[in-house]
Amino acid sequence: MPQNILVLNTGSSSVKFAVFDAALTEILHGQAEGIGTDAGRLTCGDHDITRPLPDHATALEAVLDALAEAGIDRDQLAAAAHRVVHGGATLKEACEITPDVRAQIEAAVPLAPLHNPHALSGIDAISRHAPGLAQFASFDTAFHATNPDIATTYAVPAEVTARGIRRYGFHGTSYAALMRRWADVTGTNLPARVLAFHLGNGASACAILNGRSVATTMGYSPLEGLTMGTRAGQIDANAVLRLAEEDGIDATRTLLNNQSGLKGLSGGLSDMRALGQAGTAEAQFAIDHFCHWAVRHAGSLVAAMGGVDAVVFTGGIGENDAYVRGAILGGLSFLGLRPDSEANTAKATQLHHPKSRVAAWIIPADEERQIALDAAKRLQTFAFDPKQKVPPG
Repeated sequence: MPQNILVLNTGSSSVKFAVFDAALTEILHGQAEGIGTDAGRLTCGDHDITRPLPDHATALEAVLDALAEAGIDRDQLAAAAHRVVHGGATLKEACEITPDVRAQIEAAVPLAPLHNPHALSGIDAISRHAPGLAQFASFDTAFHATNPDIATTYAVPAEVTARGIRRYGFHGTSYAALMRRWADVTGTNLPARVLAFHLGNGASACAILNGRSVATTMGYSPLEGLTMGTRAGQIDANAVLRLAEEDGIDATRTLLNNQSGLKGLSGGLSDMRALGQAGTAEAQFAIDHFCHWAVRHAGSLVAAMGGVDAVVFTGGIGENDAYVRGAILGGLSFLGLRPDSEANTAKATQLHHPKSRVAAWIIPADEERQIALDAAKRLQTFAFDPKQKVPPG
């Protein structure tokens, strides 16, 4: 009986993938990038080839072929599990992708126009190339479904809220993975009040009370909140309206999502490593801006929990940039944090000084395994008729 789970993270120009066995051990991973060009690139295990990838369907077919060459045929897959950024107001937990679920993901496209269409491309491509394969979705928004209404509702008329204009929150699979791994990685019990930072090109923070999200920095879309690689983060809505009036909606959307954040502040650099090496005043200002607003937003999240017992960092910047971590912890020193000592353990890094009142940790991101776990849980009781699987869109 097939037991391997293929995890897919389909973006605008790339498909990241990983295969997990029945024990949820990763046995292979890779990426198809440059989708939409004649110079696409596919990496899978030891394979690294350049080939045209004109669309997502071609890229997914190439991924399945590469897996077969690596010894993982389609009939060895029990399921394909997809990362879907937005589940809208109705999809609040990981689930099987039925025709109805696919329709709900499509209905949420206006809420995540930069993300959900690509997830649908991956879902539809699997439906075409492996029509009998069970498919599941894990939603970035699902972890934050526990936020109280007072935290998710914007101060607008009810009819506007009814159109889906509310806070949703994102990076949910990352935060869920942190909670799942806490005891094993840190060797401690999960504290009651955790301030979690997912810091990468996309960045957010989350207040986690008794293992459940009660507040987060991203809102209606992944644009809101912290300063990010190319996203502006928090900006006054009237400033956005002025930009839209003067420059047009499309140009403003591109500006705020793709040309702002660290890139806009530094004059072109969106990668934190490159900023750290640049040595310019603009680069340092961008780094300081990133840290300053992480601290500002953290104060709000701590207030939502009524205090804090532990801080945790994950994501590419959170795991690897000691300067950023130190600046954020230093800004939170009034909470009893002292970032002047690092003690390494086999699985995690504990950042706090032994006399600190609040523990601070690094826990490496584990989103792909979380998505595989979501699918595996549902496969245990899953029985399906291949004729009822999701049709190509």
